[in-house]
Amino acid sequence: MQSIQAGLSEFWANFTGVLNSVRFRDFVDVAIVAYIIYHGIRLVRQTRAMQLLKGIAAILVVSFIASSLEMITLNFFVKNIMQVSIYILVVLFQPELRSALEQMGRGGISPIMPWRSAQSRDEAELRATEELIGILADSCKYLSDRKTGALIVVERLTKLGDVIKTGTLIDSAPSLELIGNIFFTNSPLHDGALIIREGRLYAAGCYLPLSQNMEIGKELGTRHRAALGMSEVSDAIILIVSEETGAITMAADSRLQRGLSPQNLRKLLEIKLIGPKDQEESTTKRVGFWRVKK
Repeated sequence: MQSIQAGLSEFWANFTGVLNSVRFRDFVDVAIVAYIIYHGIRLVRQTRAMQLLKGIAAILVVSFIASSLEMITLNFFVKNIMQVSIYILVVLFQPELRSALEQMGRGGISPIMPWRSAQSRDEAELRATEELIGILADSCKYLSDRKTGALIVVERLTKLGDVIKTGTLIDSAPSLELIGNIFFTNSPLHDGALIIREGRLYAAGCYLPLSQNMEIGKELGTRHRAALGMSEVSDAIILIVSEETGAITMAADSRLQRGLSPQNLRKLLEIKLIGPKDQEESTTKRVGFWRVKK
């Protein structure tokens, strides 16, 4: 008992000693570092650079395993990669670093959104998703009937900030009329892609990466190749309306689903963005306009 009391006394003495040695500037120091890390993560999450960070994390795990198991060749290879990692990071994250410096120069600070309960947020997101699906299906039918070409990208987990920067920001509530005006033949934005973020028409006239898949049919044009390319580098859902035939196509998971009717399109969007109705109580949860496994 005496030894326990002595141990507690020693612990308390050390603890109070540490507290007494902490200065106000230390709190400021930690707060500044936390602020920088927080905004750095927010910046990366808005682009596909998050996927690159996961790759870097995988390399670090391999390095730890190789060092622990004394794998000489693998350890040598990974260490040489890590030595030049700072240069690799600068090259890979050049757009993100430039954006961060520009934001610092403008002095912009993102507002903090008020807290809402998880239930109310989930119900609101479900209603917004259902409304968005209806508008997209109706818009594709409207454009298809008039053989007006269109390219619509629904952002999900993979953020498309670098693609959004190539277009014009709109940030408007979705509507059939606005989508029809964007892809109207004489509209200056009709040739690019419309990006939908968090249920809003966020940017238009955006340029998408073209697929390098040589097996794409020659009858498919640039819109289809761009849609497939976007689906190859992200988890986005891309809708295409052919200008020549009026056919509706969906691109997702590096695949094209062609010749969709407005009814079939609506059902596919419900499955992709909400999930099958018979799985509502399964081991999944809804996050915004996508679904992820628990």
